[in-house]
Amino acid sequence: MLMTYLAVLVGFVFFPGPSILLTLARASTSGTRAGVATSLGIGFGDVIHTVLAVVGVSAVIMASAQAFMVIKLLGAGYLIYIGLRSLLEKAPAPGQHRVGQQPVTPITPAAAFRQACLAEVLNPKSAMFFLAFLPQFVVPAQGNVALQLLVLGLLFVGVGTAATLLVAACAGTISGALQRHPGIQRWQGKVIGTLYCALGLRLAFQQR
Repeated sequence: MLMTYLAVLVGFVFFPGPSILLTLARASTSGTRAGVATSLGIGFGDVIHTVLAVVGVSAVIMASAQAFMVIKLLGAGYLIYIGLRSLLEKAPAPGQHRVGQQPVTPITPAAAFRQACLAEVLNPKSAMFFLAFLPQFVVPAQGNVALQLLVLGLLFVGVGTAATLLVAACAGTISGALQRHPGIQRWQGKVIGTLYCALGLRLAFQQR
């Protein structure tokens, strides 16, 4: 299960999602240090989401095994939903992509860290993702559910931060590739959407 989880993580984080694009925008407009600060800010925000998921999901498991099963099924349904959304969304026109409402004017690394962290912590989609995604890979029979959730969440943070740090270091090359090959933007949503849907269906129908 852990190897499946790591494979899914790599598939998710190395496509141009919101975290990648925000880091790319910061590094391209404000320099590598601002890009690195943005990456670390996003990672710190995800640590907070991990802790909240550990506390919330662990409480549900302690209350009722049936309730935990409902959480997992709802999470699988949510993954399928966002997968379908990604498949149906139109790619932005070349040179017009923005990440949420984040500005791309030059800022200091400290400001980049604060803004990225705050944006990630307050992003309800990120909170929903952690609550839907992490429990799918928890096996209560293997004991210490809270520790399993914590390890899964920190692995997510580690892999995601490594990806965004790589983007910050290679911002010029990556930005140029996206501009020269708009097909990357057009197909990334299809690939990510397919991953979400496949994962959600697998988890919803696997034997428990």
